[in-house]
Amino acid sequence: MKTAKELAAIAAKALDSKKAVGLRLLKIDRVSSLADYFLICTGTSNTHVRTLCDFAEYALEEVGEKPLGREGHRGNTWELLDYGCLVIHVFTEEARQFYDLERLWADAEKIDLGEIITPDGV
Repeated sequence: MKTAKELAAIAAKALDSKKAVGLRLLKIDRVSSLADYFLICTGTSNTHVRTLCDFAEYALEEVGEKPLGREGHRGNTWELLDYGCLVIHVFTEEARQFYDLERLWADAEKIDLGEIITPDGV
C-alpha cells in the first residue's frame, strides 16, 4: 500500500507527462481533515482537463488505487479525483483563477515538486 505522498508523486508525474500546467502540491493534513494532500493543476482546454484526469486515474490504478469518486463541473472546466488521502483538482485557467484554491488553502504546506518532477521529465 502506497502512502499519500507516494500517490501524490505518481499522480504528479502522470499529470506532468501529459503537459499539465502549474502543478502544485499542498499538504493540508494540519489544516483540514478532508485529505492529506491536494494536487492542483491546469489543463489548456476542456479536453485537456478530461485527458489529465483520465491519465492520473490510470496511473494510480496501475498501482492498485481506485478513486473514491470523480466529479466534474461545467463541461470539464474543473474535475476532481478523490482518493481519500489525496484529492486531485484539474482546472481550466479560468476555473482555477475563479476557485483560487491556493489562496483558500494558503495555510497549507507547499511541497516542492522539484524532487518529484525533473525539468527533462525523467
